[in-house]
Amino acid sequence: MSRDEATVVRDTELERYRARYGLLSVVISNLAIAGVAVFGVWRLDGDKAVIVGVLTSAFTAVSSMTTAYLGIKAISNTARSMAPGAGPAGHRREPAPTREPAPAAPAAAAPEPPAQRAP
Repeated sequence: MSRDEATVVRDTELERYRARYGLLSVVISNLAIAGVAVFGVWRLDGDKAVIVGVLTSAFTAVSSMTTAYLGIKAISNTARSMAPGAGPAGHRREPAPTREPAPAAPAAAAPEPPAQRAP
């Protein structure tokens, strides 16, 4: 395995770990928020106005956390794919050599720019 291939494999493995553990942390955080909300609803003994507030806050926290993770991940993937020297696996292959173009006809002399007006 060449050095470039080893770098690609290492970068791919690193990206896989980042994605796996990032998603795992979001899922665990969402479960913790849901657990606290369920505990809060259980302790409120039927006060509907407060229960609605707790559930609304929990839903907002879960959706914000998940949306933030997915947005950051999408932006990171987009930036990685647009970076110079980056491709699908983190590295872009060198383009295949092309033939030199045929010599062009001699270019005509460029016209002179218009004279500047004096103030």
